[in-house]
Amino acid sequence: MAELLTRGGSAPLILGFETSCDETGVGIVRGEQLLANEIASSVDQHARFGGVVPEVASRAHLEAMVPTVQRALKQAGVTLHDIDALSVTGGPGLAGALLVGAAAAKAYALAIGKPLYAVNHLAAHVAVDIVEHGPLPEPTMALLVSGGHSSILQVDDITSSITPLGATIDDAAGEAFDKVARLLQLGFPGGPAIDRLATQGDSAAIGFPRGLTGPGDAPLDFSFSGLKTAVARWVEAKQRAGEPIPVADVAASFQEAVVDVLTMKTIKACTERGVEHLQIGGGVAANSRLRAMAQERCDRAGITLRVPRAGLCTDNGAMVAALGAQLVERGLAPSDLAFSATSYLPVDEIRL
Repeated sequence: MAELLTRGGSAPLILGFETSCDETGVGIVRGEQLLANEIASSVDQHARFGGVVPEVASRAHLEAMVPTVQRALKQAGVTLHDIDALSVTGGPGLAGALLVGAAAAKAYALAIGKPLYAVNHLAAHVAVDIVEHGPLPEPTMALLVSGGHSSILQVDDITSSITPLGATIDDAAGEAFDKVARLLQLGFPGGPAIDRLATQGDSAAIGFPRGLTGPGDAPLDFSFSGLKTAVARWVEAKQRAGEPIPVADVAASFQEAVVDVLTMKTIKACTERGVEHLQIGGGVAANSRLRAMAQERCDRAGITLRVPRAGLCTDNGAMVAALGAQLVERGLAPSDLAFSATSYLPVDEIRL
């Protein structure tokens, strides 16, 4: 891969594909510079079902792929033949959705005769911060929070060494947001709706439980299923009593419980391991209260916080291209085009 680093005297140009869930993302990165980040979301098609329907997502990726690639190339001001290498999400994610992205990336790679890197979706959520804030300090602690994942990771090298320290044992944080939003009739996706409504409520109005925070509990794992159930029972009790439900207070108190546990455990991981840098990624990283509380607690602990802008927190092609760029620049070999996308790819398997 050395020729990719020196050709034309500039960093290689990477085209990235992301199709792990309901966003068709195509990004173009040169080194650490983001040139294009185009997204076609099928969220509106899933809203009436209250969640993502895998078959609908796969069909939407098929329809959106080529137009999204064309928009990204136009935005970056390049052609397909300017691309030096490609990268694609190889997992984890929805099987059918991943297969659409993998097939498209393989087809483009074969058509232009360029190498392809199949990368880990979770590692890509960490890598995207490089195009926002520059090189990732080593080590960095990462908190990944989304609809499918709530994890604490120690990242010693984004291309080769990621160690999982904690994860959810049931619902992920984003999944809990969606379920509570559905309970409160706030629509789908639930995270942005609860975030907006919480600004009008009292976060101390209701003492919802903080899961897995007892003395005998796993110190770095998460559990949000009990919190979700506690919210449902609280609302049901109000309904049985014929009392009005203070929806804004419920939203604010629920959000506070989630954010409190996420930040508390992550700061604990940083301090115990002597890691002075924290990066937060994933869709829930766009939550305003999570960002604020994380900053407050990092400041008190002497930890430097890095959070990408909201548009780079949700699933996107830029993050996949960013990780691909790091792999190319380290001179690592591309994937065999016979690779198979893997729904349950572990985070420490950074590439296929």
